[in-house]
Amino acid sequence: MKKITVLITGFIIIFLTATVFAGGNEPTNEELLKEIKGLKARVLELETRLMKQEGKIQSTENQTQEIKDKFEHIDTHLLHREEGLPAFFSDGFKIGAGATMIIQGTDDVNADSVTDNEAATDASYSVDLELEKKLEDYGKIFLHLETGKGNGIEDELKVFSNANQDVLNNENVEVAEIWYEHYVNDLAIITFGKLDPTVYFDNNAIANDETTQFLGRMFRNSPVIEFPGYTGGLRLALAPNDKLELNLGYFDADADWEDITDGPFFIGQVNIKPNLFKKKGNYRLLAWLNNKNHIKWSDTTQNKESGYGWGLSFDQELTKNASAFFRYGWQNPDYYLNDQTYSLESSWSGGLQLSGELWGRENDVWALAIGQIFPSKDYKDSNSALKAKTESHLETYYSFKINDHLTIGPDIQFIWNAYGKDSKISDQSQGVYGGRAQIDF
Repeated sequence: MKKITVLITGFIIIFLTATVFAGGNEPTNEELLKEIKGLKARVLELETRLMKQEGKIQSTENQTQEIKDKFEHIDTHLLHREEGLPAFFSDGFKIGAGATMIIQGTDDVNADSVTDNEAATDASYSVDLELEKKLEDYGKIFLHLETGKGNGIEDELKVFSNANQDVLNNENVEVAEIWYEHYVNDLAIITFGKLDPTVYFDNNAIANDETTQFLGRMFRNSPVIEFPGYTGGLRLALAPNDKLELNLGYFDADADWEDITDGPFFIGQVNIKPNLFKKKGNYRLLAWLNNKNHIKWSDTTQNKESGYGWGLSFDQELTKNASAFFRYGWQNPDYYLNDQTYSLESSWSGGLQLSGELWGRENDVWALAIGQIFPSKDYKDSNSALKAKTESHLETYYSFKINDHLTIGPDIQFIWNAYGKDSKISDQSQGVYGGRAQIDF
């Protein structure tokens, strides 16, 4: 504004000087006053237009921020996980990197490859690199690369819900996600590309990130939702107001980018945000349909059926330093995917998270979760030798924040009736003890 005012004033001076000396005819005082008043009116008009234009720009920026606030979601992205996480900014790009290192041991392995109770201790690591490019006020592009090594303790256990969701065991650098997101207006967002469906569906503020929260697979996402993993797809989100969000997803169920219209995975979710007692909370209800070929337990000739189910995912702040979560899922127990040897019907989990501020460590976190997985009756009836017991899982972890770049802490898990007590070694429960280090560059 100042630059424009100075420029206009300069033009006034030049104009007046040219008027005075042009042609040798000196204007009268009345003529000069008239010219000055006219120019002042013109300057005022230009300033008014400029102020209106700046107001429109500010209004657009505010609307964009409102859109982002409406569609706030929980995910495992380093760049979005929390404010203040180390990141690099350059020319509109935001870049973040992190590494997760895990060591776990058990005295009670029960994998099919072992013949007796043994002890085992294994490790794994993963590396994530994320790049985001914001596109003015209408969207962004996101790229997520990852690599890792080690099976961890998972190949030593035979359970419905395993103990290390972070296992990759693939030292090749993989493009985990690459997508474009467009803000249609202040009500809708469209995202398409290679996506992680769990970013947008069955998400949870307390139990949704294996690098900083629970490691057990059943606490990361419901084990009875047939998520296809990183895959091609499309997500549409609608937010009529700040209390309600709707998400619809269409994904390649095979995650192989072949025949993506054959056997797709559909999912929809409603998220209600009631702001109870002025505390943040998310109450999600979802339903899904997997059109991959499923087989009927009671009649294996019916091998081109679809799977379907529904679920809940709640998280709620209780106090400034305490939050709780709950999940429930159910799927049609009559069918199973042709690459599975068992079928689950339902599961539930719940837990509590406390901030270290309660004991003078405001950046630390302690959390506890417990849950159960129920095999389907059709699966049990398919073989009279099966016990198909309910598997129970408990996990607790502590995150000790050393500094802005390093967080470490122990993680302890117990699993009862592992694999429904139908593994080769089924006479004991599994205890898994270990630790995790999260490095954010």
